[in-house]
Amino acid sequence: MERAVALETLAVHAGREDLAGLGVHALPIDLSSTNPLPDVEHGGESYEAIATGGHPTEGGFVYARLWNPTVDRFERALAALEGTGDAVAFASGMAAFSAAVTAAANRGRGRRVVAVRPLYGGTDHLLASGLLSVETTFCAPDEVADAVRDDTCLVVVETPANPTLDLVDLDAVVAAAGSAPVLVDNTFATPVLQNPAAHGAAIVLHSATKYIGGHGDAVGGVLACSSDWATSIRPIRAITGGILHPLAAYLLHRGLATLPLRVRAQQDSAQQLAEWLAGQPAVAHVYYPGLPGGDPRGVVGSQMRGPGAMISVRMRGGHEAAARAAERVRLFTHAVSLGGVDSLIQVPSSLTHRPVEASARPGADILRLSIGLEAVDDLRSDLESAIGA
Repeated sequence: MERAVALETLAVHAGREDLAGLGVHALPIDLSSTNPLPDVEHGGESYEAIATGGHPTEGGFVYARLWNPTVDRFERALAALEGTGDAVAFASGMAAFSAAVTAAANRGRGRRVVAVRPLYGGTDHLLASGLLSVETTFCAPDEVADAVRDDTCLVVVETPANPTLDLVDLDAVVAAAGSAPVLVDNTFATPVLQNPAAHGAAIVLHSATKYIGGHGDAVGGVLACSSDWATSIRPIRAITGGILHPLAAYLLHRGLATLPLRVRAQQDSAQQLAEWLAGQPAVAHVYYPGLPGGDPRGVVGSQMRGPGAMISVRMRGGHEAAARAAERVRLFTHAVSLGGVDSLIQVPSSLTHRPVEASARPGADILRLSIGLEAVDDLRSDLESAIGA
């Protein structure tokens, strides 16, 4: 389905093109771990095609570690929403990111990664650990050009950034990266608010667990990219066994249908809550792109179609005040993750960003809020009680 179709229409119909031919209306779930083969020759050809990064031949799907039709439908839908030629889905966002870095390092440029901070704590920790046998240079957005070298295989950026909601000008980063490919973590923005591939990103990463699934009941990750990049990434998934489970693929694909409605409603509530929080005596600063000063590069309205539904708050009472608020909410859930229909709250320095080196770790006085679909007045009342307690 062409990207020229409205986003709302794509969200409902993309990846479902074969359903009428199957005689079904709802998304089918194929839970087969192995698949019958018509004969040895066709089975072998299909196995080789899938294992080397391509698509199944007439010989069938072969084995669920290599290919699954339910996963394939979700991948095609996500690629349509991001405007890329292909997508590869994984069992988690971190599995997807690991495969992307591994694929980039194996394409012949070198094994150096440039990563723009701040980043999700898991991403930052993995790159800093050296576990993937790449050397990482961390930098600010305006330092990318100086950090990139001939052996840079990937530039990694997240915008809006976790947890301070920093917005990065992707056109500027892609230009600064030169011939080095750029990976953009688009989890916070979703395809509803931002399409990094349209600004030159080679790979768009989503922790699909978050907004794409939207209901806190499925874990997954996905890389939206060109068919060329997908051909480099799929063999890594096949060999390491990181493919998304078909039941999760079904839930994530189903979540896409309501994604535009959910994100826009959550964003409306986030804007109201951010404005209210900015006036609270207990709050030292509100990080939200929809507030004055929250978008110094003018990204919203050009690169992004809205400020999103994540808010971070720096408390005047330091870590004690932040922890107390997280522990005393009643409607918000004190938990990691984000992007679901219910609102979540956490202290990033103690949880998601705990493994990040101290110099790059967010302040212990910062709260991160993921705004859900509850009535905004109820969310405000809950925060008022927790902050004022």
